[in-house]
Formats: sequence, structure tokens, C-alpha cells
Amino acid sequence: MSKPLKLGFVGFGEAGYHIARGLRHAGLNEIGAYDIHTHTIGRGEKIQQRAQDAGVTLCESNEVLATSCDILLSTVTANQAAEAAKQTAPYLTARHLYADLNSVSPALKQSIAQQVEARGARFVEIAIMSPVPPHGAAVPMFLCGEHAPTLVALLAPFGMNLEVISDQIGAASATKMCRSVIVKGLESILFESVLASVPYGADERVFATLNETMPGIDWKKLAGYMVGRVIEHGERRARELEEVAATLEAIGVEPIMTEAIVRRQDWGASLNLLPEFGGNPPEDYRVVVNAIRARLQKESNQNEPTAQP
Repeated sequence: MSKPLKLGFVGFGEAGYHIARGLRHAGLNEIGAYDIHTHTIGRGEKIQQRAQDAGVTLCESNEVLATSCDILLSTVTANQAAEAAKQTAPYLTARHLYADLNSVSPALKQSIAQQVEARGARFVEIAIMSPVPPHGAAVPMFLCGEHAPTLVALLAPFGMNLEVISDQIGAASATKMCRSVIVKGLESILFESVLASVPYGADERVFATLNETMPGIDWKKLAGYMVGRVIEHGERRARELEEVAATLEAIGVEPIMTEAIVRRQDWGASLNLLPEFGGNPPEDYRVVVNAIRARLQKESNQNEPTAQP
């Protein structure tokens, strides 16, 4: 009788939580996680609540996680992927499969692979190709690397949607990076468009003409969804796009558009509007625009010089 599969998450944010929850419901019973913010005020409470909801055991260190799990999935923020691998690598052995799911450049994936393989462990590159909610563990993923088929054989029975596209590390992230320029760019363009069109009452006609020019897309509905995504995930998206910029620069392409997308995503995140909507972005982009206008007007009034008597 084969021993139960033991899987661990390095980092337990939104992606890790939703994937773990889906795996648990599909029958994978032994799931652990280690997150450096488990005991951080505010963030820690959310991590602990999510772990309890998903039936995940929180570990107190990378070492404990690696010791107790055979498969490790790195689901940290893009700018922490290298550090997460560095902290975990000393505890990896030949029995481990280490998969990096983070949105980082092909070069960084290759660097992480070297760290992992230097310990005798097996590395798999994974690119998540769609928002994790509402798909959960079934979110489409592209895999690369010599050991990718092994990971598919272990995890596909639990409902994961895994497609091996190459044995070359970096191909999956390159696919996602180039796609992200379009997806995150469209988010930023629609965001910028409604910021300007709503004050003039022009947004309805803007989207009506777009429906005629490019049929098959409900542009108004798409704008509501995408503007909400910027408000909710802009900071993370900006960091991902910085990795895209690094990817482009590495092959001699100046990231002119990508750098502009980073600025707009960062600006949207800097407003910190999500608490005003109870933690969930509204589906109506006009609600977001009006909240931004009210915020900016309030700040403008506060900065006006006080009239002298």
C-alpha cells in the first residue's frame, strides 16, 4: 500500500489558500503550509483562518514544512520567490518535488531551479494561466521541466488542471509574462478610460462604440471586472509586471508599455480603496471612479491654504 501524499505550500496567500482548499475537497488530506506572516498582526489572523477553513496544518518554519512534506508548492508574492527558495533549499532532499508557481521571469525560474537541484531535489516550473478564484485547484497551469510529468501524475487525480508544455525551464513563465502584458495592460487601459469618461458621462457611449468595433465582448461588464481587479490586486500585479519588464530587457526589448502598466497598477493600489467596499471590489466601475474622485477632492481641499483673517 502506497503512503499518503503529503503536500506543502511555501507561502499561504490567496493562491495557496484556494488551491489547497480545492485539493482538500478532492481528497488530499495531508496538506501543510509555512508563511512568514503567520504571526504578523492583521495578516496572520487571515492566514490562520484560511488554514483552518482549508484543513491545512500551519508549520512554524521552512524546515518543519520540508521535513513533513514530499511536494512543495511555492506560492509567495513575485518579489519573494527567490528568497522563499533560498530559505527552503537547505532542507530539500532527493525525495522532494519543488514547484515554483510564482509570476517571475524565466531567468529567475532557472536560478531557483539551480538552487533546488543543487540539493538533489527535483524542480518543476509552473505558470498559473488564469485567476485562481473561482477555479481553485482546477485553475489552468502550464508546467515545464524534466520532472513535470511526475508532478502531473501525482496531482492530476486531485483535480488539478496541469499541462506540460516543455522540458525547458522558463518556457511556461515566458508564456505567462507575454500574456500578462496584454491582460494587465487591458486592465490599466480600461481603468484609465473610465477615470476620464465617467466625469463627462461618456462611458456608456465609449463602450457602446467598442461593442460595435470589436463585437463579442461586453466591454462595460469587462471594465467593471477589470477595474475591480486593479483595486484589489494592483500591488501584486505591479510586482509581476516588473518581472515582465526584466524579461523583456533580458532579450533586448525596451519595456515601454510594461513600465507604464506598472505605474497605473501601483497608482490604483496606492489608493487603498478596498476597505471602503468591505473588502470586495464593486462590479460597477463608476462606483470606483466616484470613490476616487471623492478621495482626490477631499485631499485637494485639505491642501488648500487657509484664508488669512
